[in-house]
Amino acid sequence: MQYGSQTVTDLHTWKPCAPPALPSVRGAFVQIDVFSPERDRDGVFAAIGGAGNDALWRYIPFGPCTSADELADAIVLVADAQNWRTHIIRAAETGEILGMASYMRIRPEAGSVEIGCIIFSKQLQRTPAASEAMYLLARHIFDDLGYRRYEWKCNGDNAASKSAAARLGFEFEGVFRQDMVVKGENRDTAWFSILDSEWPRLKAGFEAWLAPENFDADGRQRRSLRQCRGGA
Repeated sequence: MQYGSQTVTDLHTWKPCAPPALPSVRGAFVQIDVFSPERDRDGVFAAIGGAGNDALWRYIPFGPCTSADELADAIVLVADAQNWRTHIIRAAETGEILGMASYMRIRPEAGSVEIGCIIFSKQLQRTPAASEAMYLLARHIFDDLGYRRYEWKCNGDNAASKSAAARLGFEFEGVFRQDMVVKGENRDTAWFSILDSEWPRLKAGFEAWLAPENFDADGRQRRSLRQCRGGA
């Protein structure tokens, strides 16, 4: 991909965006809700907490936590300190909590926001529901609020996160070497993004992939997400 522009983009009429405030939104597979510690603490802990889920927290800046109260308090503390907007992902039909994700690095004046602190339960991983959750969160940023840039950052050693970013349509931008110290370890940070000019094609791809006719009777995809947006 070629970066930069040969011409100056005139943004004199562009206005800063409103901060993300996704209300409850339901898709075919998932419902996205703003995290409520009182309502959601037990469900979140059951989905992604406890000793059996320690591996899910390998690249998360906090956790793992040993109780529902500890986890809920940690989510609130980090979100308040860093101005995150944390959402839970629940099964649309049953309401069971399956994971969480947060809007981070919220910069309305630049029209830029990051999606991060994404933790999918084992039940949610590698499912159409997981992809739909990422689609719904991105759609709010671009279609509802008019942001210019949607970021994805991850530890340079996190191969699964880098692969997920590419599959979802984020473009790799580079690596900040020795960017952070997290949990006593060095972190090189890999950067990815989607721009507003790229979103219409990606949105069409998501919607084509999520369409019922793209899955057979056993739930297997007929075309990959890359194929649905015109890739090989």
